[in-house]
Amino acid sequence: MKINDLILRSVTKLIVFIILTLAIYLFFSGHNAPGGGFIGGLVLASAIVLLLLTYDIETFKYSIPFDFKIVAAIGSLIVLLTGMGAVLFGKPFLTQSFATINIPFIGLREISTVTFFELGVALAVVGVVITIILSISEDV
Repeated sequence: MKINDLILRSVTKLIVFIILTLAIYLFFSGHNAPGGGFIGGLVLASAIVLLLLTYDIETFKYSIPFDFKIVAAIGSLIVLLTGMGAVLFGKPFLTQSFATINIPFIGLREISTVTFFELGVALAVVGVVITIILSISEDV
């Protein structure tokens, strides 16, 4: 018996957009306020889980063709390289640095190594959470 899930699919398109916007906000507000890579990664993973619940596994794997184990490994590598970057300049592991750059039409913005560290954490969290969810769903 086929279940009519037109409402679920329609609402999911809107809700996933809202969740992704929240994930981006939490990611970028993380080093100055509550949030960051871990929480942003969990919220991003919840959007992906919602897509996985709405559509079947085959459709999900076809439309998002990422191996999430590799995504987690890339995130861990970014975290490690961010920490080692400070060591190359004679500073302690994971020492942060920042610079102010002038972006045309936007103005002066501060860029920090914390942002790259948080990106690595977010990718690692998304990769691990989605790998766990996919492995549980394939066992059933």
